[in-house]
Amino acid sequence: MSIDWPAIFVPQNSLAEVILRGTIIYFILFSVLRFFLNRQAGAVGIPDLLVVVLIVESTTDALGRNESVTEAAVLVMTVVLWSYGLQWIAYRFPRLEFLISSPRVKLVEHGKMLRKNMRRELVTESELMALLRTQGVDDLAAVKLACLESSGDISVVTHDAAGDQNGSSNRARKAM
Repeated sequence: MSIDWPAIFVPQNSLAEVILRGTIIYFILFSVLRFFLNRQAGAVGIPDLLVVVLIVESTTDALGRNESVTEAAVLVMTVVLWSYGLQWIAYRFPRLEFLISSPRVKLVEHGKMLRKNMRRELVTESELMALLRTQGVDDLAAVKLACLESSGDISVVTHDAAGDQNGSSNRARKAM
């Protein structure tokens, strides 16, 4: 039993092609996930898992057949560097952050549900109330502000937390 060391480490394809394929697929997937799919409040559901599985399956061939460890490593590093690069751009140039992540959306303000925003983000009243209850808020009137964050979490600031003078006024509890 012998090992074909050159086949393991020597790229069979051009590394420039591997980088280009990784870059193109990364930006296509980034665009689809950022601009076309709605973020969902709370947990990951079955439709979300299906989207991820089908995206992985449909992009596998487009990324090319990596027959060497070197090609796979270059492809992984390309994706990681683009991901880090976009995060760095959003941090370094705050005006471009809207391209990278979704803005937060107010769902409740001063105890009133903002139904137009809830409709746009596909958050139902029962879903919102369930998420508020998981954070210990059972009365909508106690909510000063509740926002759907770019991560899909809902952050909540209550009237009593907002009035605290000991520094906790900026505290927001997040839904898991």
